Amino acid sequence: MDRSLAVERLLRDVPPHDLPGALRAGLGEHFGAEAVELLMADYALTELCQVGEQPYTAEPIPVEGTTPGAAFLTQTAAFSRDGDRVTGYLPVSVRGDRLGVLAVTLPCEPEPPVWAELQRFAEAVAHELFVADRDTDLYIQARRSSRLTLAAEMQWQLLPGRACTRAEFALGGQLEPAYAIYGDCFDWSASARKLAVTLINGMGEGSEAALLTNLAVNALRNARRAGIPLDAQAELADQALYAHYRGEEHVAALLLEFDLGTGAVAVVDAGSPRLWRLRDGKAERILFDEQLPLGTFDGTIYVVEGFQAAEGDRFVFVSDGVYDAVGPHGERYGDRELAEAVTATAELPAAHVPGAVLRELSTRRHGSQVEDDAMVVCLDWFGSTPLSGTGQEPSVTVRRTERAAG
Repeated sequence: MDRSLAVERLLRDVPPHDLPGALRAGLGEHFGAEAVELLMADYALTELCQVGEQPYTAEPIPVEGTTPGAAFLTQTAAFSRDGDRVTGYLPVSVRGDRLGVLAVTLPCEPEPPVWAELQRFAEAVAHELFVADRDTDLYIQARRSSRLTLAAEMQWQLLPGRACTRAEFALGGQLEPAYAIYGDCFDWSASARKLAVTLINGMGEGSEAALLTNLAVNALRNARRAGIPLDAQAELADQALYAHYRGEEHVAALLLEFDLGTGAVAVVDAGSPRLWRLRDGKAERILFDEQLPLGTFDGTIYVVEGFQAAEGDRFVFVSDGVYDAVGPHGERYGDRELAEAVTATAELPAAHVPGAVLRELSTRRHGSQVEDDAMVVCLDWFGSTPLSGTGQEPSVTVRRTERAAG
């Protein structure tokens, strides 16, 4: 039996909380590993936290400026040496979602195929972690270098993930402040024919904002999973929010549905999240007819608009915590600054862009604005995949765009 398959079988046979122990035993027996550590990326994606029997018992490792951090950022193996001993840091990721790094120390430099074998095994570990999270808090606890607020706990559990990659697209999203987020949220879901992307900005603060957002996201998921059109999804979510809050609270939302076979994009703009497109090196804001936020009035009717995605397009979505941020002299983080940020991050993978934009934003915020929650989601469109039997293609109207100054 292949060694990595033997270790994978061992992982499947142990209780979910005992994956680190099984890793050490399996890699020690089959690869001669002297030490094995599982490092999980924290919620802010700035630190790698060691998974141990007790949480918070080891100092986190910074992502910036460290060998494990380099493996996490570049998603390629990195190495450190101490005499004959060598430690390989192997990315632990699944479908583009970066979970952390597996550190494996061997007594001497192995043949190159060994590292390739261990890298395939690290990918298998990522799948096991997704399954294990259903039954244990160990890995969720390991991801936090400080305590989350109740609202942040609710929001992070609501997310589909923080990245996703397929042949047609790559997605990445981030929320800040990571340990105290409350009203902002994103959601996505892909099938053979469609990609749904939802950007949410719930009004209010703390757990009340998180409750509002949770209701909105689940109402939209319920409608989407019923297979109804995008405008009807917005209307059903609008009814659910109005029935509960009677118009006193509402949710700004941007709903998109990408046709994976044609690149046609259907859109319902119900509030403040904004969309920027990077095409041929130029950053432009795509404008829609802004409709009422979800839950504002009883029986609101929503209209679907649309545009066409082209191969190589990058789309960056931002909440008002980004474009309404106020600097030390009262200036807003406006269209010019957003265009510069989108252009400056053009060479980064989609999963890295949200964090880079939010870090740049943090240098401009001032005073109470530091604690305003902010959301950035990046979508790279690689091109349509021809599908047989897709049925009738949606009618799409290309919307106007607004070229940023400078």
